[in-house]
Amino acid sequence: MKENREIHIRDPFILTEDGKYYMYGTRGANFGQGTGGFDVYVGTDLCRWSDPVQVFDSDAYGMNAAANWAPEVHKFNGKYYLFATFEQKNGMRGTYALVSDSPTGPFRPASKEALTPHDWWSLDGTLFVDEAQKPWLVFCHEHVQILNGTVCCVPLLPDMSAPAGEPVLLFAGWDAYGAEKREGERYVTDGPFLYRGKNGRLYMMWSTCMNSRYYQCLAVSETGAVTGPWRQLPPIFTEDGGHGMLFRTFDGKLMLTLHTPNCQPDERPAFYEMEDTGETLRIRR
Repeated sequence: MKENREIHIRDPFILTEDGKYYMYGTRGANFGQGTGGFDVYVGTDLCRWSDPVQVFDSDAYGMNAAANWAPEVHKFNGKYYLFATFEQKNGMRGTYALVSDSPTGPFRPASKEALTPHDWWSLDGTLFVDEAQKPWLVFCHEHVQILNGTVCCVPLLPDMSAPAGEPVLLFAGWDAYGAEKREGERYVTDGPFLYRGKNGRLYMMWSTCMNSRYYQCLAVSETGAVTGPWRQLPPIFTEDGGHGMLFRTFDGKLMLTLHTPNCQPDERPAFYEMEDTGETLRIRR
């Protein structure tokens, strides 16, 4: 068994299934570059976990050129879909979909190419299923290409094999709560995750860098739709942690997991109980 302090991963993601928690993440070595795929840790109490079980071998599919980043697993139409960032054949990053019949894999590619635009540097795609059961990919257009990174969304085919439309711009990195807008500076966007809260409010968590720290940011859709418009709220976590997601424990508690600190080789998964006030999301004190 392993405790959280012994697990070196970035971008933790929890799937709850059959009384167990399945924790995925970017292998921490070398910032997830060329690490050969992804693992899952299985536990029942968010404190102690099984040894890692490999769920995807990126070498076997020629997908280990560089990034093996930000795996997250969603159950949709009876299958398990893993979304993760890899290097495309043109050298740019993009988010791909993988599929399996089990949360422990093995996963295989569901999309032959990236779901994000092929001529964009993109990363950190997350699945959002709207009230009509239509799947969307919410992802980041990287600051390495456009300086002021953005968060976008694109509809997907039901089997996650390809996009079903054109990407829609949602907001930019310099829109972060408290950020100063300066032309020509870099503004990071990464790690989006969507959550439907009280009163039907649709929240998006995402991360950026401010004041020399990694921030867990928060936004809310003014319409309740994934296409927004989105209004930025005060950040959830400002102590050098982020790329978080929300889930409910088996006794109904709303929980945040993120990695902190955001530096090699110290990244570890952390867990915080959350409060949904109806107006915002915050860590319960």
